[in-house]
Amino acid sequence: MPTLLPMPQTYALILAGGSGTRFWPLSRDKKPKQLLNLLGDTTLLNQTISRLEGLIPKENILILTNELQIDEVRHVASELPAENIFAEPAKRDTAPAVALGVGLIAARDPEAIMIVLPADQLINDIESYHSVLSDAITTAQHTESLITVGIKPTWACPSYGYVERGAPSPLAPAGIKNIPHEVTCFREKPAPELAEKFLNKGNFAWNAGMFIWSIPTVIKELKLHTPQLAEFIEELKASDDLANTVSEKFKTLAPISIDYALMEKAAHVLNIEASFDWDDVGSWISVSKYLADAPNKNKTNSPLEELDSSNNIVFTESKNTQVALLGVDDLIVVQTGDSILIANRHQADDIKKLVKKLPKELT
Repeated sequence: MPTLLPMPQTYALILAGGSGTRFWPLSRDKKPKQLLNLLGDTTLLNQTISRLEGLIPKENILILTNELQIDEVRHVASELPAENIFAEPAKRDTAPAVALGVGLIAARDPEAIMIVLPADQLINDIESYHSVLSDAITTAQHTESLITVGIKPTWACPSYGYVERGAPSPLAPAGIKNIPHEVTCFREKPAPELAEKFLNKGNFAWNAGMFIWSIPTVIKELKLHTPQLAEFIEELKASDDLANTVSEKFKTLAPISIDYALMEKAAHVLNIEASFDWDDVGSWISVSKYLADAPNKNKTNSPLEELDSSNNIVFTESKNTQVALLGVDDLIVVQTGDSILIANRHQADDIKKLVKKLPKELT
């Protein structure tokens, strides 16, 4: 049994800079998915912050977004200290973003435990969520491991990264409920046939983009595998002017994902399988699961009348616009104050391609 250590401070870094183009026309560059009231009365970002209540003090929650969205993020997350909300000066993918978070936290507490969370996931079982993260925090405290949270697959989704889980870790601290497993390897988004094989094997988890580690451990691993990011962190720790250092140095970092830069190379990675519900709400198809049922397998958030129309998704910004469908199937219909989207639901992922063809003032 590991020797009990003093509990270090725990911080959360919420990544909230995504563009959310698959949710056009509701989602825009300045107000993407995580800043929308898509599901419920609060934004997905608000829900992410609220889920941490009782686990992470608000003064230890940091948000990383981008220059276009920072004003709206500050408005939405007004309960957090203003100095905890940062904008990346350039787009550099998730590894530089995480390194920036590591540096900001290390400058406050070089021995801290750190949780990395996406801002745009839907999770309702808060008790299980806290149980998993608490056990991950304890594991990070007692082992020199990088911990991931995996989602048990419900279907052979080709759009997610996968984590192959090995045996239960012998390093698991005593008394935890959610036992970490050794990670055999990470698998990037597979072809549908390969995803089916992963599902049938039963030891794969979806990579949810949730990471837990101690600051000393993650810096040690970055020094080995991505020295440029480790050097950037050291510059942040030593800086007398964080804003200026970030402005000057961040744009020089090579764009790369955290999975490629670190997780696939690190010496010791563990995975805890989530016992809570999870949805990344990745498209209008995902949103439809939470809309009201209408006749003929239609889904809507507004008054809807239909004739000979089935399997459509209707979403209006005002939520009280009368919509009428006649003789149409498999459509996505989204109405905002300045735009209307009418799309084949089987091409939902291609909405992001359509957005590239639109006038800039509508994106």
